[in-house]
Amino acid sequence: MTVVTPDFEAFRRELLAHCYRMLGTPDEAEDVVQETYLRAWRAYDRFEGRASLRTWLYRIATNACLTALEQRGRRPLPSGLGAPAADPDAPPIAAEPGDLWPRPIPDALITPEDEDPAAIIAARDGVRLALIAGLQLLPPRQRAVLILREVLAFPAAEVAEMLGTSVAAVKSTLQRARATLNTTPDVPELTEPEQRELLDRYMEAFVNSDLNAWSRSCATTP
Repeated sequence: MTVVTPDFEAFRRELLAHCYRMLGTPDEAEDVVQETYLRAWRAYDRFEGRASLRTWLYRIATNACLTALEQRGRRPLPSGLGAPAADPDAPPIAAEPGDLWPRPIPDALITPEDEDPAAIIAARDGVRLALIAGLQLLPPRQRAVLILREVLAFPAAEVAEMLGTSVAAVKSTLQRARATLNTTPDVPELTEPEQRELLDRYMEAFVNSDLNAWSRSCATTP
């Protein structure tokens, strides 16, 4: 008897990009893609083919992301953005190394292998750090619906099937997600390497509550 092996690997790059949009960090996205493949292998004998393999994998990946977000809880805030400290004279507390902050993902991990220029531009535009940071403002299910409908263009009926809800609920959730994003300022994407490097140094100093390091880096910047 011949066993047909599903070609899950063909979807790895786009699933990684999807999980990155949901979660905001490359490492966590890679972990969830691995979890997606593990769940898919275990459940493949129950795959009935009513939807495409791609849609089925996106359903598993999206729900794995929602589970990861539920377990993660809210992102920690950097020093100075949280509640007032009991001791105003206490030194600031730096963020822990494991804290999950939105970080850029290398293009090589998500760029389509066919090297079609239009596909490459679309892939990069869909993971702009400004977009990823904006998505993190949405509740998980709103984030999922917005990505599946607006970025990936899945039909509302397929999104409802993925999330175990109704088409009406998907449309309502999408409206709330759009309304939330429309109230946030549009952050331009930095394209010059020098600008990106300067911003990266500032954000590292800000997250670690070490603005003296930022001042020193500015003094050495040409």
